[in-house]
Amino acid sequence: MKTTSLPHISLSRRSFLKTSLAASASAALGLSPRAWSQASGANADIRVGVVGLNGRGGSHVSEFAKLKGVRVAALCDVDLRVLEGRAAKLEGVHKYQDVRRLLENKDIDALSIATTNHWHSLMTIWACQAGKDVYVEKPCSHNVFEGRQCVAAARKYQRMVQHGTQQRGGDLGTRIAAIARSGQYGRLLVSKGYCCKPRWSIGAKPVQDPPAHLDFDLWLGPAPRQPYHANLVHYNWHWFWDFGNGDMGNQGVHEMDVARWALDATLPRSVVSLGGRYVDGPNFKDQGQTPNQLVSVFDFGGSLLLFETRGLVGRNPKYPNQVANEFYFEAGVVRGDRFFPKGKTEGEPLVIVDYPRRSVNIFENFIQCMRTRKQQDLCADILEAHLSSALCHLGNASYRLAQERPFAKPQDFTDSDIVGTSIMTLLENTQAIGVDPAKATLWVGPKLNFNPIKERFRGNPEANRLLTREYRPPFVVPPNV
Repeated sequence: MKTTSLPHISLSRRSFLKTSLAASASAALGLSPRAWSQASGANADIRVGVVGLNGRGGSHVSEFAKLKGVRVAALCDVDLRVLEGRAAKLEGVHKYQDVRRLLENKDIDALSIATTNHWHSLMTIWACQAGKDVYVEKPCSHNVFEGRQCVAAARKYQRMVQHGTQQRGGDLGTRIAAIARSGQYGRLLVSKGYCCKPRWSIGAKPVQDPPAHLDFDLWLGPAPRQPYHANLVHYNWHWFWDFGNGDMGNQGVHEMDVARWALDATLPRSVVSLGGRYVDGPNFKDQGQTPNQLVSVFDFGGSLLLFETRGLVGRNPKYPNQVANEFYFEAGVVRGDRFFPKGKTEGEPLVIVDYPRRSVNIFENFIQCMRTRKQQDLCADILEAHLSSALCHLGNASYRLAQERPFAKPQDFTDSDIVGTSIMTLLENTQAIGVDPAKATLWVGPKLNFNPIKERFRGNPEANRLLTREYRPPFVVPPNV
């Protein structure tokens, strides 16, 4: 295959619509552009295009490249330096700076997306419309509306859409979910997730011209037009609302997914969050916007999902890095693969239950489902992806509407001792880095009532505005896919 190096060339609206309409017709018949070869022989090569090559995208390339019958046939990145670096390691790969050009390539069967969060849904929808299956990194969406549109596109065009929540391919989450349903430990009262990774200050970078090798306008895509600074590209965009979702929507969506899995639930009746963004020094400037300390509580009616995000960890042994889940049952607590009965500090093996054993690589699972066209066999289907990602967005919505309070545990926040302990841990952890509670502020969000069927907040137009965004044409997530 001839190697091509393409500059950023925008696809015309007419050309893209023509491609999308043709793909839609094929999808309506259950066909991708190369579906005949996939159906006629299980050993036919599946050709994958990977978009977003810095960081996690490199793992996508490696994972697909080692699978039998799969070829990484195209690479795409808005940063030509990153693109050329990855492409140099693959013989005969097509190169694209603009994903719309990649989607025109009818020989590509699947799009693997590892871009910034704010691009995930639009690329997923475009790929489904173009008749391609999709592997999309977490979170699948930048807001709740986008996630639901991804589900709609996957179902309408009969595409396999897998989400990058790898724990769905593991055994422990499946086992704990089965234990919760068995009732052998009583009712699951609180399903808790931790995302406590070092997320210290990113400082401040000056506004400047973007580097020549980066198409910054294309990088912005659906987001508002704004000046470039070096804290955006390539990683710290996570901490800006226009592009990322904080650490709850970054690392945390993995543990959020496991917590919701155990509850066997969709979306909550209400959500409330508190926290803030803190730095270790009164004169230290920080450009980030998302909280690095956050507690979010989701009420599912009889059970709570509690999520604790703390980024100021790792320097004090009392507050170590912690990425995990805990499950508080009536009879005790499950931590890892051990059960701690109430009042006991010694753990014991988990109770034996019947459950479907699962230990698969979700990249391989995705390829298998591409061949069989059995959406129900996907480990991390787009519907589960949407629901778990939406929880992160709901927790952030309460925080974004927060008001300043004294730096102390709010008396009106919760009557749950487990939640109260998380709040106190957040406060103590923050003070441990030198934040003066007499001078600090705690941002406490409102309790937002939510309709899980309509996926709308009840009686709160301001909160409902956070369920979507203003899109910058032509990078618009459509209301009808």
